[in-house]
Amino acid sequence: MQKFNRLEGLVAPLDRANVDTDAIIPKQFLKSIKRSGFGPNLFDEWRYMDHGEPGMDNLRRPLNPNFVLNQPRYQGASILLTRDNFGCGSSREHAPWALEDFGIHALIGTSFADIFYNNCFKNGVLPIRLPKAQVDELFAQAQATPGYRLGIDLDTQTVKRPDGLALRFEVDQFRKYCLLNGFDDIGLTLRHADKIREFETKRRIEQPWLFA
Repeated sequence: MQKFNRLEGLVAPLDRANVDTDAIIPKQFLKSIKRSGFGPNLFDEWRYMDHGEPGMDNLRRPLNPNFVLNQPRYQGASILLTRDNFGCGSSREHAPWALEDFGIHALIGTSFADIFYNNCFKNGVLPIRLPKAQVDELFAQAQATPGYRLGIDLDTQTVKRPDGLALRFEVDQFRKYCLLNGFDDIGLTLRHADKIREFETKRRIEQPWLFA
């Protein structure tokens, strides 16, 4: 997992509440357990005018010109503004995989579904919760200003607006530590690889019948 410290990026406003994980990455694309390759099908039913299936050439599919991520001014966005309860529905980890693979590295909204929120941290995507008034203002500024960008500093836990105003956000310190260091669950375990090998060597000697 890539380390997350600072991000300065273009903002795209997804002005919808209760966006569920089946909208983020539809169920027909969940056949792979790799973390990559899901970006082209992020928000598939909203981005394209036809029904998507695995193996289709997405470059030949008709795009929905009204969907925010298809609009030229938001191309290359790495920060997604969201509304209430983003990531609700099933607990599929493919949702943050698709966001990260598309290039979205941070989400800013009022609330996120619990399992989705946890999965984001485990996959290098930073979900930031801010008060509704602050989120509303960010939406208004992003929609009114082409090329609207924000700066995110995880170490200081701040979102910096173009006018210089810094918005502070709260984050669990263990999750913050993992993101800053690029540790997913496997990475956390591998920090103790020497002790694990030592234990397994000792167990082979003391309990050889387990390895017969």
